Amino acid sequence: MYRFLLTPRWWGINVFVLLAIPFCVFMGSWQLGRFEDRVQDHRSAGEQAEEARTQAARPLTELLPVDKETSGKQATVTGRYGRQLLVPDRELDDRSGFYVLTMLRTDDGRALPVVRGWLPGDADTAKAPAAPAGEVTVTGALQASETPGSNGVPAAGGLPAGQTGAISSAALVNLVPYRMYDAWITLAEADSGMKAVPATAPSDTGLDLKAFQNLGYTGEWFVFAGFVVFMWFRLLRREVEFAQDAELGLTGETPADAEHTESTGSAGSAGSTESAGAPRVSSPPTA
Repeated sequence: MYRFLLTPRWWGINVFVLLAIPFCVFMGSWQLGRFEDRVQDHRSAGEQAEEARTQAARPLTELLPVDKETSGKQATVTGRYGRQLLVPDRELDDRSGFYVLTMLRTDDGRALPVVRGWLPGDADTAKAPAAPAGEVTVTGALQASETPGSNGVPAAGGLPAGQTGAISSAALVNLVPYRMYDAWITLAEADSGMKAVPATAPSDTGLDLKAFQNLGYTGEWFVFAGFVVFMWFRLLRREVEFAQDAELGLTGETPADAEHTESTGSAGSAGSTESAGAPRVSSPPTA
């Protein structure tokens, strides 16, 4: 009854199934691993943020460049405040407002963007307090340059003069006449009645859309593996039913023969119709 399993057709089906199932399981496991890695990164980022609040501040130069390990660390830097900009459309405590961003010019000639605090309402230079004069030493959480359109950073352009949508060296280099650090800090204690802006987790360390995409892909790959097994059993049962019918004399065709008959039957029927409809030509009588 199961001799059909040795036919070339079923050899091909079985080889495909034996290759497809491990591949789907491997891909599903890989996607699940990616999701678990993102969960671990999210947990580690939270623990790192808690530790950073209690650790002693370190000089800025010791923490550059900013990466997942140094993001959120307390940095200290000395310089003089220069150009001031506003960063609109920033939320804090479920309220809309703006950051007050001031460039801190250091002794090496470069400027470090410093978020001195947050104020509610629309961005207005009249509301933003002036930066302290003279040499100052500031301490705050180190942050990587922002990318417009990610982590809640607006991507809209066309802002009025004196405003910037993202805190990044690429954007600020066109707005201020200084060489910029590829980083910024947010003060632990805001200036002049403003509210301090908390540090954000580094990119690709949270349970964002990418993490849940990995989880969704995990389910899809395991569903594909189950679908392959389901179709293999369905084809097997169909072949067995044909074999049983053949043993009982109910049919003499296998599923492959039936498919061949269906494909050739229409052509044979058309030929028969043409033969039936054509006039018969009889040979002339002989003398």
